[in-house]
Amino acid sequence: MVYFIGAGPGAVDLITVRGQELLKKADVVIYAGSLVNPELLKCTKPECKIYNSASMTLDEIIDVFVREYSPDKILVRLHTGDPSIYGAIKEQMKLLDKHKIPYNVVPGVSSFCGAAAVLNAEYTLPGVSQTVILSRMEGRTPVPPDEDIEKLASHKASMVLFLTTSMLEKLSEKLVKGGYKSDTPAAIVYKATWPEQKIVRTTIAELHKSAKENNITKTALILVGDFLSCEHELSKLYDASFTHEFRKAKEQ
Repeated sequence: MVYFIGAGPGAVDLITVRGQELLKKADVVIYAGSLVNPELLKCTKPECKIYNSASMTLDEIIDVFVREYSPDKILVRLHTGDPSIYGAIKEQMKLLDKHKIPYNVVPGVSSFCGAAAVLNAEYTLPGVSQTVILSRMEGRTPVPPDEDIEKLASHKASMVLFLTTSMLEKLSEKLVKGGYKSDTPAAIVYKATWPEQKIVRTTIAELHKSAKENNITKTALILVGDFLSCEHELSKLYDASFTHEFRKAKEQ
């Protein structure tokens, strides 16, 4: 079996218990280079074969699985965060299907969750935003035209941008053209939950300047929206005057 495992956002203890247990038993691990904390690999068996996928092509990754596969082996593809977000796992699955090699997915804590945690933030605040947009700027690889940042910005929802740190001037321009105010709160979170984590609170207009001043050029998430700094309504969940299935409203 090949297991696609989410390694979590960076901190060693934020991998799931299931993922860690499979790593301990793994016969082969292909991990996503500098994006995965190398400390996680220390729990593998001494005889485990470990490959860094940073220099590998898709075919080379699949070749390892084909060569190493047998029904009694545990093969691990260790991805950063959660493999379902920018993990490029579907293309690997299709080739494994072609070779009739079974696989399973072990979810992980995405970096966008890690970033919210280190900021003590909540993406879905009542009366502010009930939608979270996860996206990226178009760079060397395109995005569908209907998912251009300017169009997504028209919703003014809580937004998290992956793979965009090197394009912050253009990002700010698109966000403002799309509908956000230039002084909308923003945050740059470099390597959330890693020991070298860095947090920069700023505004949409100051994103590029703030990143430059803090020497952040990659491996960071950009968070945008009023959820980062504003007043908000209280939720109905714990409102004493609100009745739901498990609690009757209390008289005020």
